[in-house]
Amino acid sequence: MRKTKEIKREIEDLRNHLYYLINQKKNLVTPEVVIVSQALDQVLNEYNTTIKKQIA
Repeated sequence: MRKTKEIKREIEDLRNHLYYLINQKKNLVTPEVVIVSQALDQVLNEYNTTIKKQIA
C-alpha cells in the first residue's frame, strides 16, 4: 500500500492538471477532463481508505 504522502502528492498533481484542462477546454464534459476527474476520484478514494486503515 502506498504512503499517504505519495497519495497526497498525486492528488495535488491531478487537481492541478484538472484545473489546467478546465481552463483550456472551457468545457467540463470533454473526454480529457472526465478521465482526469475520474482518476482524481479514484486516488481520493484510495486516500480515504488508507486513512481509515491507519486509524483502525
